[in-house]
Amino acid sequence: MSCDQNYPFPEVFLVESGGSPQRSAQPPGLQAPSWSFPAAQERVRSRGKSRGFMGVSPSLAMMVLMLFLLVFAALGFEAFQVHNMQTELAELRGSGQSEPPPEIIAPQKQIGDFKPKDKENRLAAHVIGRIENGGFRETLRWEPKVSRAFISGGVTYRIEDGGLQVNESGLFHIYSRVELIFKTCSPKSSFVHSMFMRRKGHPSPLTLMNANRAGFCSHQPQHPWTSESYLGSAMQLQKYDTVFVNVSHPRLLSHERYGNFFGLYKI
Repeated sequence: MSCDQNYPFPEVFLVESGGSPQRSAQPPGLQAPSWSFPAAQERVRSRGKSRGFMGVSPSLAMMVLMLFLLVFAALGFEAFQVHNMQTELAELRGSGQSEPPPEIIAPQKQIGDFKPKDKENRLAAHVIGRIENGGFRETLRWEPKVSRAFISGGVTYRIEDGGLQVNESGLFHIYSRVELIFKTCSPKSSFVHSMFMRRKGHPSPLTLMNANRAGFCSHQPQHPWTSESYLGSAMQLQKYDTVFVNVSHPRLLSHERYGNFFGLYKI
């Protein structure tokens, strides 16, 4: 695109107060239009006024001030809560309340299908020692209904041989304790305490637990001495299994009922 550089701009006439136009003194080819712009200093001043103090706009300064006020308000509220908690704790300590709140000691609801077992039908037995006047046997006999002795559930005490027979299969805890009194104890004194079981289809007894006690009279020989032995363990029993207790010196058993006992219960 091109244009004629010699094309003159429109002539400018000067009008006097009398109203007669006069031709401009400048040649028509050199006359150019002019536009007026605000001075640079005016623009700088207007920008400075809009930015405010130190180049920060008033709206931005107001937002920062509001944020600081919110932070201080939050800190003050937290300090107030801490002060209240400290005051309540001091009051509790001063009143001497040692009991925990009711919700702590209240029983909790148990979720599930828990059903307490009937104590009357639970398989269990506890028999105590029988005082023998003669005819001592290594397989001990017991009292099933004296003092705190009992038989419950599917357990049977066999009077003829002193065994406890279970009528259900399962896991059982079996235990026994014997107490022996040696009138003239010597370093060679010893005894054997054992528990065994008879099961249908097995002609010979099956040993469950065994304890060999010796060396308990080494410090004071030729003096009376009391020694004891305790056996206990969890065993898997089958239906109609019968458990027995043996001791090697039944004549030396103490006559204390609570010193000799035998029992089992289903776990």
